[in-house]
Amino acid sequence: MTLAEHPTTAPPLASYGAVLGSRHVARLLGGTLIGRLPNSMVPVGLVLWITGGGGSLAFAGMLAALYGLASGLSQPVKGRLMDRYGQTRVSAPAVLLNASCLATLPLIRACGQPAAVTAVVGLAGLVTPPLEAGLRALWPTVLPDLGRRRVVQALDTGSQGLLYITGPVLASWLATMHGPDTALAATAALGLTGTTIVLTSSPSQTWRPAAGVTGRGRLMSAGLVLLFTALAGTGFTFGAMNVWAAGLAGTHGQAMLCGLLPAVFSTGSFVGSLVYARRAWPGTTRSQLITTSALFLLGWMPLLAQPGPETAFALMAIPGLFFTLIITNGFHTVDALASASRTTEAYAWLILSVGTGQAAGTALAAALAARPGVLAALPACGAATALTILVLARGKLGPGRRLGRHRRTRGQGDAHRTPPPIRRRAAGTRSPHLASTGSERALSALAGHARGTRASARAGAARPVGGPVVVPGNQRPPKFR
Repeated sequence: MTLAEHPTTAPPLASYGAVLGSRHVARLLGGTLIGRLPNSMVPVGLVLWITGGGGSLAFAGMLAALYGLASGLSQPVKGRLMDRYGQTRVSAPAVLLNASCLATLPLIRACGQPAAVTAVVGLAGLVTPPLEAGLRALWPTVLPDLGRRRVVQALDTGSQGLLYITGPVLASWLATMHGPDTALAATAALGLTGTTIVLTSSPSQTWRPAAGVTGRGRLMSAGLVLLFTALAGTGFTFGAMNVWAAGLAGTHGQAMLCGLLPAVFSTGSFVGSLVYARRAWPGTTRSQLITTSALFLLGWMPLLAQPGPETAFALMAIPGLFFTLIITNGFHTVDALASASRTTEAYAWLILSVGTGQAAGTALAAALAARPGVLAALPACGAATALTILVLARGKLGPGRRLGRHRRTRGQGDAHRTPPPIRRRAAGTRSPHLASTGSERALSALAGHARGTRASARAGAARPVGGPVVVPGNQRPPKFR
């Protein structure tokens, strides 16, 4: 049974200590977070490396966007390869190529060979290891219990928001203290270390897609397409927020707001994941997805009034509280709708949809940066679009006919199931099928009556006068008039 099918009030929740103390959990979660640090460090590192070498900020921004775009667009392909060949055979060569490209960049002049730099950065983005989608596919194997799985998946989503606080700060500190070349080399080392921690674990090495199901069927259903479109609207909100924060910082002459406001949002997202995982909430995953999207939209409403820096700082945590909940329930919905052999690919499409929406929100907000009123309304517009799509598609967000990856397998939880009726073949019939049709049941009844008649005749012949009735086996005694 999937989390999306199961009412969220049913599985008892476990404590954070019990979940993190479960075997492999801390290793997988920590290794994935370390391995994904380059996703937030590379853009900052590239900007500092290019500008520090005399290159233009426009070229540096283009490289940072290229890395993120190549990484996002290649996620579904890498996810499908992982579903087919396993995690080690996909992520191991990917991380080696990615680390090699990042380590090679300092050997190339930052502004002397722009074509070579662009090619290396694009290749590095294409081969980023799909750690997030891979980890999502591992949790049902590591934690079969539904309650513990809900806790760890909420912690997983919430803690990833902290990457975009820690990563840029770490990259900036390394570039300032040891130089941009060292920052890029350290970024490559962190990615290689984190991915190695995950890939050398037993769950990752032994993981395979669902047995007996081929991956040739169509992945996308109407429900998945609408879900991914709605989550692109959620990502649009996140991208527009970053530009809005930069605009607010420029308007009030406080440069720190550019980083502080997204940090407050990410902190609220992490706190929201802790609160969500601490107890079971009423309703199904579908209803929670719509409810949290509505609350996410309401959280952006006060910011439409273009508040001052202090008020904006206090209000930014409110929409952040619900961001993790939307993504977490989105993953649970994918679990119910995706094909059993292609869940990693489906998770990758979800990640791509959020990333694509984020890029679109950043681009549109940057184009409208000169209009503060419109800029402040863009995050709410993205949240409203996502909520509208989810409400209209609510009938298609339930479990489809295809089995989800983590549904209950045969024999699991069957202790109280009513056994099927025993069907016997009708004696004297030539039908190769079981006696399930009306005609065969009639023949079976006639054959039984004939056997009873012959047994009665034998019993009557063997019965002594005045003696007891001798009944062979478990047959009922014949009636004598």
